[in-house]
This record gives sequence, C-alpha cells and structure tokens, in this order.
Amino acid sequence: MEALRLPPCAALPAPWLRPDARLLLRRPAGGAERHVRNPPLVRGVKADSRHAENESCGERGEFAEQGAGVTRRALLSSALPLSIALLTPPALAVPALGDPSVTIADVTRDVTPAGKLPAAEEATVALFERTTYSVVNIFDVTLRPSMSTTGQVEVPEGNGSGVVWNSDGYIVTNYHVVGSALSQNPPPGRTIARVTLLGTDGFQRNLEGVLVGADRTKDLAVLKVNAPPNLLRPLPLGDSASLRVGQRSYAIGNPFGFDHTLTAGVLSGLNRDIYSAAGVVIAGGVQTDAAINPGNSGGPLLDSTGSLIGINTAIFTNTGTSAGVGFAIPAVVVARVVPQIIQYGKVIRPSLSLQLAADGIARQLGVAAGALILGVKPGSSAAKAGVTATRRGFAGNIVLGDVIVGIDKYTVKMAADVDKALDDLSVGQTVPLQVLRNGEKVTVQVVLEESS
Repeated sequence: MEALRLPPCAALPAPWLRPDARLLLRRPAGGAERHVRNPPLVRGVKADSRHAENESCGERGEFAEQGAGVTRRALLSSALPLSIALLTPPALAVPALGDPSVTIADVTRDVTPAGKLPAAEEATVALFERTTYSVVNIFDVTLRPSMSTTGQVEVPEGNGSGVVWNSDGYIVTNYHVVGSALSQNPPPGRTIARVTLLGTDGFQRNLEGVLVGADRTKDLAVLKVNAPPNLLRPLPLGDSASLRVGQRSYAIGNPFGFDHTLTAGVLSGLNRDIYSAAGVVIAGGVQTDAAINPGNSGGPLLDSTGSLIGINTAIFTNTGTSAGVGFAIPAVVVARVVPQIIQYGKVIRPSLSLQLAADGIARQLGVAAGALILGVKPGSSAAKAGVTATRRGFAGNIVLGDVIVGIDKYTVKMAADVDKALDDLSVGQTVPLQVLRNGEKVTVQVVLEESS
C-alpha cells in the first residue's frame, strides 16, 4: 500500500504509527523518566516518518510535557479517530450520485402476493401453530445469568424447555434442566424455576415453577405452575412403541434461548440406550436427526400428528451443538414415570435387592455374559430364595456368585439389561430369576421389593 502522507500538525505526531517509537513522559520530581511503547502499527498502513520531525507539530519534549500523566487507555483513545480516518476506504468519501432521470415509482418493484403453500408445508405450519403453546421455557432460578462481553448470544446454564402435561398446571422437563436446584435437595413445594408460558394471545407469562418431584435415573422432573386452565394446553400422548424409522419428527424448544424454535427431521433409530445423569440406562431411546441443541432439553419430540413421542434429552456431539444425532426419552417411559412423580414425588421402582458387578469387572473375572452378583441384601426376598453373592475363599481366592442370565421373559447379557427388565415390572410382583451357578442354570422365584 502506498505510504500515506499526514498533513502538518496532524491530530497526533507520526511516532504513534511506528511500532518502534516511544513516548517520553516527563518524569515527576525526584522520579525516573518513563517510556511508554506506542500501540502497534496498523497492518498495511505506513506513515511518512518525516512528520515525526515536523517542528510545527512541536518537539518531542513539548509533547512529552503535554502527555505527562496520560494513561495508556487515554493515549489509545486519542489515537482512535486517526486510525479510523486512515482506514476509511476512499470510496466512502465520494458523494453518492443518483439518476435524476428516474423516479422512485419507476424503480419500485411490486410485491408478489403469497400463494398457497404446498400441502406438506401447510401441514408443518399447522402442526407448529397447534402445538407451540404446549411448550414452555424453563430457567433454573438458583443460577445467576452471566453477562455477555463478546456480543455473542450466551445460553445460561439451566436454560431449557418443558411440556405442559395437563390442565392442572403440571410441567414435565428433564432432571438436568433444573439439576442445580435439585442438587440442593429442595423440599417439594419450593419454587426452583421460572417458567415462561406463551398464550394464544401472543403474550408471554412468567410463572413460578414449584417442585413436585423428580427422578434422576430417568432424567425427568415435574414442576407445577399456577396458570388459568385455558392457557394450559397439553399435547396428545403418542405411542412410542409403534414408531418406525423414517417417520417425520419435529422438535420444539428454546435452543440457545431462542424460544419456540421448530426443527424437523426423521426418526433415525429406535431402542437406543441413553445414559442418564445417574449413569443408569434409559431403554428404548428415540433417535432423530431433527436439530437438538442446548436449550432443547425437556422439550417435546413430536410425530406428524403433533403427538408427544418423546422428551428431548441428549445429543451426540463433539462441538456442543447439533450434529444430527439427538435422543429423546420415549413417551412410554414418560407416561409411566410422570404419574408416579405427581402422586408420590418420586418413582416407586422395583428392585431385586442385589449388588451387581460392573461389566468390565465381570469379564475380567471370566464371566462371558450375564450380570455377576456381588452382594445380596440380608433378609431380602433374593436372600430367602438362596441367591448367592461373590465372596472370598479361605485361601483368599475369589469365589464367583450367581450370574443373572434372565428375568421373567427378558434375557440378561449385561448389568444394564437388569434395569431394562425391571422397568417393565412392578413392586410386589413375583418373577422367575434365571442364574448360572457353578456352570448350571438355576431358576429361583424372587418377589420384587421397593428400591431404596
């Protein structure tokens, strides 16, 4: 770029544009001289160094006298107008020229009237307009919002979505959306979230979200809001057990804080294992390529009829944003868990009262398949049925206990399969438990007890 010549007595002397120049600040009485290195040269811009010696702009000592005590910020601020002036493209300085031979009417275009949408698009629009009022925005009130210093949109932790469950004001969301508040063990009835509900009149209502209960193992929580019944529009509950890969799917939520955002895709897979925050497998997960991003958690996954087929809960990503692999808790699980949370504040879950080994440990001990039993709760139904646990022998060797290979009609190949089987069973039910004991298959009858 051609060197720019500054006029005599420019706003600042030329040393400001030389990276090697230094500004001498007059030393205070009894003090040493201080040198402040100038801001770096703006790339591509050079100044005529002869202006550094232009006496009409004052000698260096004179400038130093004026600059005594000036902070670096003030110096940078004073240099800013000059930098802007130097970087302004010459074209911007040229006055805009119009064409006086034409009028505004001559160059104004007519707007083409909107035609009828294709049937598929019309169906999507109708679905959104029918279901969006059932989706709420949820913000964990125990978290303080962060200030953005970059101008970029920042998503507060704890910002998520929820679904209106019924006209009584119950709201379903993910456990992890309000996880910060729940980590403080609040009692039921305490306000833990702010819930934003959109009415058909277009106005948002900010409501208090009161804790009803939660289940960490299924990543579900239930809140309650005090709102008029006409504002509470529950979604129809779909049958997630009859879903087929390739069906259209729609997600509505608040990704990155943009409320009531619709994304669409297809069901990419079924019966996926989703690991909850508690490390427990949620069986039957629904996979979709509809964009699921931070803030979508707790919102609905819908089929083409607008029925709820899942609660969006997780994504597989290396970047933190959607990679087209999203997962939802199936509606069949939601339908089983939510009523228990509403009634009891928790889920009454059946248990075998057994401690199982991690699959990796079981394989190291020579168990090729099944769930190795490490411990049996004393006095439990399993103990009474004669189920044996792994123990130490007299010589210090490990004596393997029973290995579960089946529960009722379910095959068990790993420890997670036990949780999957128990999901479909209930407390008080007597089930056949198939175990391998010393290489032989044995069946015992066990009464399922309430999980502690």
